[in-house]
Amino acid sequence: MHRRLALLSVLTLSAGGALLPLASAQAQAQVTHTEPKPATEAAADTKSEQKAVLQYWTPQKMEAAKPLDAPQPKRNLRMAVGGPGEPTDGTPWTAPPTSPGGNPKPEPQSANSGGAAWTGGGAVVKTTGRIFFTYQGRNASCSGSAVTSANKSVVLTAGHCVKLGGDYHTNWVFVPGYDQGQRPYGTWAATKLITTPQWDSSEDINFDVAAAVVAPLQGKSLTDAVGGQGVAFNQGRRVQMHAFGYPAAAPYDGSKLIYCAGRTFDDFLMSKDHGLTCNMTGGSSGGPWFQNFNESTGLGTQNSVNSFKYNFAPNWMFGPYFGTEAQAVYQSAQATNAL
Repeated sequence: MHRRLALLSVLTLSAGGALLPLASAQAQAQVTHTEPKPATEAAADTKSEQKAVLQYWTPQKMEAAKPLDAPQPKRNLRMAVGGPGEPTDGTPWTAPPTSPGGNPKPEPQSANSGGAAWTGGGAVVKTTGRIFFTYQGRNASCSGSAVTSANKSVVLTAGHCVKLGGDYHTNWVFVPGYDQGQRPYGTWAATKLITTPQWDSSEDINFDVAAAVVAPLQGKSLTDAVGGQGVAFNQGRRVQMHAFGYPAAAPYDGSKLIYCAGRTFDDFLMSKDHGLTCNMTGGSSGGPWFQNFNESTGLGTQNSVNSFKYNFAPNWMFGPYFGTEAQAVYQSAQATNAL
C-alpha cells in the first residue's frame, strides 16, 4: 500500500548533540560503539576496478538511469508504547498540526515547502550530487552529499541507495554538482559502501542511512575538490530544515538540484522519522536535510536524508533521525582509507 522514494543521488559532529570543530573529527572516529557495528561492503577498491566503473558511466547511461521502487515501511515498526513514531532522542511525540477536518497539515512555512529548483548558488550546489549505480541488472540513480570528514572522502546518502532487496549495488559513483547532464566536478567511484546494521539485516526504514567512501580523482580527495557540509547527530526535532535532491520521476527529470524547506514534524504513522512538506519524487532519495542552513552561503548542518513517501501523501517526505546508529556509520566511513 505504501512505497518509498526511488533511488538517486548526498562535519563537525557531536557525540551528545553539540557540534565539534573539524580538528576533533579524527579523534571522534576512535570512539568505541556498542555492537552491532555498521555493515561494510567493498566496492571499486582497486585502481583497475575504479577505471572500469568510470568508463561504464557514459552520459547516455546516466541520462537513461531510472528511479527504483523502494521497500515500503513495515507495520511492525510502530512503537509498542507511546505514540507511533516515538522519537529516540527522549523528546515527547507529537503529531503534526491538523486542519479543521482532522487531516494533518504542516505548520505555516516561511520558506519554500514545495519542490523548486535551487537558484541560490553557494556551497550546496557543489556538495550535493547525483548517485548512479547498477541494481539487479539495471541502472538507477539516487542523491547524496559530500560531508567534511577525516579522510575527506565521505558521501552521505540513504541506506537503500547502497543496498536494496538484499543486494549491494554495483558500479556506484557520485557526481557532485550534476547539472542538466554536465559533470563539472567529475565522477567519483566508491571504494566502500557502509550502512547501519538494521538496514543491512532487515532494511528497517528507521535506519535508512548509508555512507560511501570515494576514491581520489586526479590526485584530489572529494572535499578538497568540492568542499563539505557539516553533520550532527542526536539533535532536537521539529525544527526548520532544508532538503535537497535530484528527483528524476515526473514531473522532474533528474537534471536539476531541487529543494524544499520548512519545519519538520514527527511521522505519526509507521516510522520514527522526521516529516517535511515536500513534493520531490523518486530519485531524490539520499539527498541531504540541513538544520541551520544559510541560503546565502549554501552551508548547513546535515541532520537527515530523503528516505521515503507514503503513496497517499505525495506532499510529505520522510527522513531518518540521525542518532547513534547514523553517527557510527559516519565515523566508520571517515576512518576508512579511501585509496
